[in-house]
Amino acid sequence: MYTLCWSSKGGSGTTVVACGIALVSARFEPTILVDLGGDVAAALGAPAPTGPGVAEWLASPRASGERLLALAAPVATDLTLVHSGEMSRGFDLTDVHEERLAAALALSPHPIVIDAGSSVPGPVLHQCAEASLLVVRPCYLALRRAARHATAATGVIVIHEPGRALSCADVERAVGVPVLGEIPWDPAVARSVDAGLLGSRLPASLARPLTRAHGAVRAA
Repeated sequence: MYTLCWSSKGGSGTTVVACGIALVSARFEPTILVDLGGDVAAALGAPAPTGPGVAEWLASPRASGERLLALAAPVATDLTLVHSGEMSRGFDLTDVHEERLAAALALSPHPIVIDAGSSVPGPVLHQCAEASLLVVRPCYLALRRAARHATAATGVIVIHEPGRALSCADVERAVGVPVLGEIPWDPAVARSVDAGLLGSRLPASLARPLTRAHGAVRAA
C-alpha cells in the first residue's frame, strides 16, 4: 500500500510534505518515494535523476511491476526515489496507467509515498491508497477548489500561513475530511530546500507534525 500526497492547487507545498512523510517513514523502515510531479530530487537536494522513470515505464506496456520498483535509486538514508521521467513535461496519466502503477506498487514489501504534485489523481490511485492526503493552505480560494475533490481524500495536511483567518476547524468543515497534520509557516523549511539540505536535515517544524500524521496513517 502507499500514501498518496496531492493538492488541487499549485504552490500548496505537496512535494515538501511528500518528501517529509517519506523521510519520517524511512526512520522506521526502508521507504520508496515515487515522484509524479518532477520536483522531488530537487526538493531533497539530490542529484538530477537520469535514465528511465515512471513515464518511460508506463510507455512500455509489457514492463513488469518489478521493473518499475527496480528503478528506485537512493536519495537519503533508507529512502529511494522512482523519478517521474518525462511525465514532468505533460505526460497524460490515464486510468489504465493508474491501474498499472497501483498494481506495480502493491508488489513492494516496503512503504511507498507518492508525490502527485498539484495534479488531482484519478479514482484508481485514490482507491488503492492506504491514505490519500490532501495538502492545502487555509486560503478561501484554495479551499473552494479543494472541496470539489475532497471526497477522494482520507486526511488533510494544513500548511499554515501568517495572517490567515481560517483555522483547521474551518478547513475540516470546508472539505469534510479530518486534519491529520498542521505544519506552521517556517522560513527554516524554505532555507533547507534552497540549500539542498531537506534530505539530510528535516526541520523540526516539518518532522514533528508529519511524524504524528505518519503514525495516524499507520494506525488506521
